[in-house]
Amino acid sequence: MSQVTGHGSFGWDPLGVTPDGHGGANVALWAQGASEVELCLFDEQGRETRVPLRERVFNVFHAHVADMPVGTRYGFRVHGDWNPAEGHRWNPNKLLLDPYAKAIDGSFTLDAAVFGHEGVDDLVMSTTDSAPFVPRSVVVDESFDWGDDTSPGTAWGDTVIYETHVRGISMQHSSVPEHERGTYAGLAHPHVIEHLTTLGVTAVELLPVHHFVDETHLLDLGLTNYWGYNSIGYFAPHAAYSSLGPRGGQVTDFKRMVKALHAAGLEVILDVVYNHTAEGNQLGPTLCFRGIDNDDYYHLRDGRYYADYTGCGNTLDVSKPHVLQLVMDSLRYWVLEMHVDGFRFDLASALARSFHDVNMLGNFMTTIQQDPVLRRVKLIAEPWDVGPGGYQVGEFPPLWTEWNDRYRDNVRDFWSGSSGIGELGWRLSGSADLYASEGRRPFASINFVTAHDGFTLHDLVSYDRKHNEANLEDNRDGTDNNRSWNCGVEGQTQDPDILGLRRRQMRNFLTTLLLSTGVPMLAGGDEFGRSQMGNNNAYCQDNEISWYDWNWSPWQSDLKVFASNVLSLRRLHSAFRQRFFFEGLPVLAGGPKDLAWIGTDGHELPPDAWHDSQAHTVGMYLAGASHGADDSGTVIRDQAFFMILHSGDDVVPFTLPGAPYASGYRTVIDTWTGQSTESDPIREAGATVEMQPRSTLVLRALTPDVR
Repeated sequence: MSQVTGHGSFGWDPLGVTPDGHGGANVALWAQGASEVELCLFDEQGRETRVPLRERVFNVFHAHVADMPVGTRYGFRVHGDWNPAEGHRWNPNKLLLDPYAKAIDGSFTLDAAVFGHEGVDDLVMSTTDSAPFVPRSVVVDESFDWGDDTSPGTAWGDTVIYETHVRGISMQHSSVPEHERGTYAGLAHPHVIEHLTTLGVTAVELLPVHHFVDETHLLDLGLTNYWGYNSIGYFAPHAAYSSLGPRGGQVTDFKRMVKALHAAGLEVILDVVYNHTAEGNQLGPTLCFRGIDNDDYYHLRDGRYYADYTGCGNTLDVSKPHVLQLVMDSLRYWVLEMHVDGFRFDLASALARSFHDVNMLGNFMTTIQQDPVLRRVKLIAEPWDVGPGGYQVGEFPPLWTEWNDRYRDNVRDFWSGSSGIGELGWRLSGSADLYASEGRRPFASINFVTAHDGFTLHDLVSYDRKHNEANLEDNRDGTDNNRSWNCGVEGQTQDPDILGLRRRQMRNFLTTLLLSTGVPMLAGGDEFGRSQMGNNNAYCQDNEISWYDWNWSPWQSDLKVFASNVLSLRRLHSAFRQRFFFEGLPVLAGGPKDLAWIGTDGHELPPDAWHDSQAHTVGMYLAGASHGADDSGTVIRDQAFFMILHSGDDVVPFTLPGAPYASGYRTVIDTWTGQSTESDPIREAGATVEMQPRSTLVLRALTPDVR
């Protein structure tokens, strides 16, 4: 029997369970409106002991428990009013997770007992015990030898993001020991890290690693949530990704992964889901927040129903002080204790909602702004949600960077041939039309062509339609508008001309993405042409559809080398990593503009050319010199480059511009041939190059003193 010894030396703060170093722990749970809280301890046979938390300060129920060692599994039962019409859903028959649990053990089993209500009527309270069917929180020893671990601290302008899934990247990697595949240890394996470092990325962005559970409708269909956007534990690494077991081993495993990635110079960014929880709408399960304080944790409509700005059934109400505290405590924990380097916020607009409105000066945004820890890490917004006015691209404050879906759409449309050059100039040069305000810089734009949600790069050029027959859902918008082009044949083919065009298109997309101004994000596996067989929404496919296949064909190996060489070019030349937006003016008197757009005749494009829907060819001159200076005050100077992008189906002659741009050029990248390193001969200014169908040329511009 555990012994309660009073408030001890911790009391009501910090929240959660804090070991005292002597086999006991302080326990504290905020539950405003509750009448009683019981701590539930489980032994190795699963037998439950209930311990009332009798102390209450500031609506925090707390106690010091003398016998609660590391590894103990526990939960809470919270008593109070059952009145769903008023937003009150306290039900002591439901075992609840600790919102501050550092580890979670056990599975979520679909059974009527996991719901706080009976049947399809959410007004009738269930009296069935849920404990046999829900996971437990775990007391964790957080000690870890970090040694000399430090964040790589990569500047935003030098950052290249690799979006990946912890499980998917190593599940089929033959060099990873079988027991480590699909785990944090698998991602940290030397062969996986070597792939990332030789590719040339600087950060891994991990799909959700907060502990999550499967949605009930997936369990009904015998499926699972693979992506993980269904969080229930904001401090706990997902237990299924642990090679060391779920009783705290996931914490050690995660820390080892971060330490190994940092040692290789790679930052770790977490995709976090604070906008909603796994409890769903009023008919969803009661696992944690709903049973602790429903009407404070969630945005409610008319008391009973949940405001759904996320498309997932509920929305956390981060405007409430204790919900905001939970999110901030969680974020700081992952930075200070787990050593992560930044966050990508899923449906970030939902976090800025006061109720109906998105408020960029509201509690969440201003709290981040003043926090001495969080304002110094990388912050990435998915700048929309599904609520009214939820699309906010370009409207986040200066600390934030944003996923730029305008970049994705414009670049896809250009290379598919469905549009002319249109907005392409804005997108290639940092999207100043979206971000050049309030002191923001080009790195505010996270450029991407593909991401976890949608086609892979291979499938983008191989399918016009989604092929999700094994999936229960299609696109979230219910359409086939992927802005994709199958190059003439839907899906797999042996036609060498079609295959050659598809591989060239992949090289075009990679070159465009990796050399655009802004921060490129590469979807994991695109560098070697990973396919999901046309599935554009594989969120519930924990199988070979989603797992990376490391058995490459020769063309896949060639594509990886190509991507590595393009990234090397970006890394070596600041012309592709602009710190400031272009001004369209000469940096040096008599010299070329910092950025110039050139037509096929070798002269600057007239303004009306951007509105020609049949214009499929454009030249982009980067002077290399910048109007600004680096952090040390040194004026930024680099060699000049000239890119020609041609998305038409015909050969087009292009005149290389002369003075003041260059006296000659050397080819660095040619997506028609697959060339990705500089070569002779010199092409003289004024000469005509034949731009082959659907191809890109990157040329280094030469001057009399730079050959």
